[in-house]
Amino acid sequence: MKTAFVFPGQGSQAVGMGRALAEAFPSARHVFSEIDDALGQRLSTLIFEGPESDLTLTENAQPALMAVSLAVMRTLEKEFGVGVDRAAFVAGHSLGEYSALAAAGAISLADTARLLKLRGQAMQRAVPVGEGAMEALLGIELEGALEACKEAAQGEVVSVANDNGGGQVVISGKKEAVERAIEAAKARGCKRGMLLPVSAPFHCALMQPAADAMQDALGEASLAPPAVPLVANVRASEVSDPATIKKLLVEQVTGMVRWRESVLYMKSKNVDTLVEVGTGKVLTGLVKRIDKEMTGVAINTPADVETFLRSAT
Repeated sequence: MKTAFVFPGQGSQAVGMGRALAEAFPSARHVFSEIDDALGQRLSTLIFEGPESDLTLTENAQPALMAVSLAVMRTLEKEFGVGVDRAAFVAGHSLGEYSALAAAGAISLADTARLLKLRGQAMQRAVPVGEGAMEALLGIELEGALEACKEAAQGEVVSVANDNGGGQVVISGKKEAVERAIEAAKARGCKRGMLLPVSAPFHCALMQPAADAMQDALGEASLAPPAVPLVANVRASEVSDPATIKKLLVEQVTGMVRWRESVLYMKSKNVDTLVEVGTGKVLTGLVKRIDKEMTGVAINTPADVETFLRSAT
């Protein structure tokens, strides 16, 4: 079994995530405590108890999802001796890329939390609420979605934000242009469009102010080569050089998350199992739709940890 550790993005958050893990393992508790200290807020209380409306805010959801992913990773490493070096690669979906880098020792936990808090705030500020939108197009592949966006733009921003694979493409941009793109996509065989409950249009040109903010923040951040290569969102290939990683993290704010291609890249390097570390099973669900020969495993509870360890020995 050749594995890669992968880390979920925004939308996977849920009140109570990581709580059982923190109750069961000291290493997990320590991660939440370290992130609380770094941010100067009781993020762990918000994660475990809600309210959901506050947890869903981008500036909270991003560090919160990273906290749970790293709580799982630290539990595997510190309690059971299963480190990131067991994997061929790390990769993450959007903000999950930061979780992947923290897991691989490229960025400290405290710096990752602060960067994600800033990233969330900058993304939220970039576009006034209600002006942008994101929509998942189901039953269409990348090429059809790209054509639909091109036809629907009419001088406004609308582009592919995530190529998730298996007939799921997410588009992002000005609300009216996104609505036009849905109709254009339906004319190209899209079965339906699903408006996403997000507060800003991520991964499109409207996010340029946030990309500028991240360029400044990452310029000052300390980043080491990851213990195993990162398969980067915007490149869909591996990278280990810290300066290049910083550049790609900036590009990622306005660029497309090439998840389908990233998974296929790992498959081309003989990875057969993607281990989703953190909350939910979104990436695990996508694996089989991208390549039927690959397997996805999700780890987010003490029981999941136990099951994974049994299969890994």
